[in-house]
Amino acid sequence: MLRLGTIICTFSVLAIAARADFKARNCSEVREACIGKGFSFAHVPLQEIPGEHLRVCPQGNTCCTQEMEDTFGQQSKQDFENLVDEISHELRSTFVSRHKRFDEFFLELLENTERSLNEMFVRTYGKPYMQNSEVFENLFAELKRYYTGGNVNLEEMLNDFWSRLLERMFTLLNSQYVITEDYLECISKYTDQLKPFGDVPRKLKAQVTRAFIAARTFVQGLSVGREVAQRVSKVSSTPACIRALTKMLYCPFCQGMPAVKPCKNYCLNVMKGCLANQADLDPEWNLYIGKSLQASLQPFLTSLLLLFPIRPIKCFFGLTSASQCNTVDVSSTDCLFASLLLSSLHPTPHIFVPLF
Repeated sequence: MLRLGTIICTFSVLAIAARADFKARNCSEVREACIGKGFSFAHVPLQEIPGEHLRVCPQGNTCCTQEMEDTFGQQSKQDFENLVDEISHELRSTFVSRHKRFDEFFLELLENTERSLNEMFVRTYGKPYMQNSEVFENLFAELKRYYTGGNVNLEEMLNDFWSRLLERMFTLLNSQYVITEDYLECISKYTDQLKPFGDVPRKLKAQVTRAFIAARTFVQGLSVGREVAQRVSKVSSTPACIRALTKMLYCPFCQGMPAVKPCKNYCLNVMKGCLANQADLDPEWNLYIGKSLQASLQPFLTSLLLLFPIRPIKCFFGLTSASQCNTVDVSSTDCLFASLLLSSLHPTPHIFVPLF
């Protein structure tokens, strides 16, 4: 009998303790946390209630109504998508700014080179050059069209340039004769054997082709990186992902512990599940970055140093001090492109002696 009384007494104490614990776990802290996060629920329980209505969080005693759990699910989705967008913003901005900067830089180099060559040829050759300057204008227009993605065959375009230049110069230097189209066409057919411009066309073709292929590849690569970063940042959360996020971020609210934060491994596992599709891109993305740096940047830099004014390029890539960069003359003709074209205007004499 004494033993039974002891058991009853023990259960009575436990029951009182349980009721005391239930009352102690009120929901005031949850209410304050919800207000602090900007939630405006119609009703937040003053103390825990049975949680049979919950579909995501544990269904024991809870501080959450159905409205609260649904709202937490929506907020979890929004929080996650905003976080991904925020984290990827710097990457997207980097690609956008680098693409813009490089594109402007390269086009400015091209424009300045065209302008400096035009000014130099006007001073050197005067009216004869001015009357035929469209040959050079067309050359730079085609180079720009190629760089900006146009359907231009560089080798064919450069061959056409030298053919047109030969026809113009032959006609100009033999103005005392009537030169027919058939005659000019005949000369063009034997250009490779006669080599009126010496080795200049071959050298210039090699430098222009290398530089412009590298430049277009590089700028298109930056554009691709920008587009990939933009698309990947737009996450489409699956129902399973939203449930996992809600459990991790807001179910502690329902359990009366809004200040509890998830541990690192738990958070990483949830993120891996939500970003599974994006994670599949990781090896290819790393390969893209590596190849872009390895295959485009170094050959491109070498080609630019040979083709365009040297000091502006060194400044762009940080190879020259700031004080030197402040005094850069971007119209300088200190480049292979200028010297090659200039030497080409003093061709092998025998080809300009009439052949009839």
